[in-house]
Order: sequence, then C-alpha cells, then structure tokens
Amino acid sequence: MLPRRPSALFRSRWAALLWAAGVLWTAVSVAGVGKAPSHAVPAENATDVTGQPIDNDDLALLRNVIGG
Repeated sequence: MLPRRPSALFRSRWAALLWAAGVLWTAVSVAGVGKAPSHAVPAENATDVTGQPIDNDDLALLRNVIGG
C-alpha cells in the first residue's frame, strides 16, 4: 500500500492525508461498517459460560461492576 518512494509521500501533509483516507476507504470496503455477523446469537437465547441463561439481573450486576 505504500508508494514507491514512501519518503515523498510524507513530505506533503495533504498527500499523507489522502493516502490515509485511501487506506481507510479500502478497509471499509473490504470489512464493512456496522454489519452484524450472521452467526450472532439472539439475546433471548444468550447463555453464560456455564450454560445458564442470562437474565436482566445478571446484566445489571455486570453493569455495576463495570461502573456504567
């Protein structure tokens, strides 16, 4: 992704910004933005590591531990 002479790219701030925008454009076009994975588990079927279903009390406890 670097040009033939990388030092010439970073001599100009605008050239560097355009190059960075191109890198970001490529990343977004390849990976996408905000796409949910197709293998996502619905929230009503979510379980913890032990296999027990997760309920709102568990989520509230986790929220308090995290500090949110």
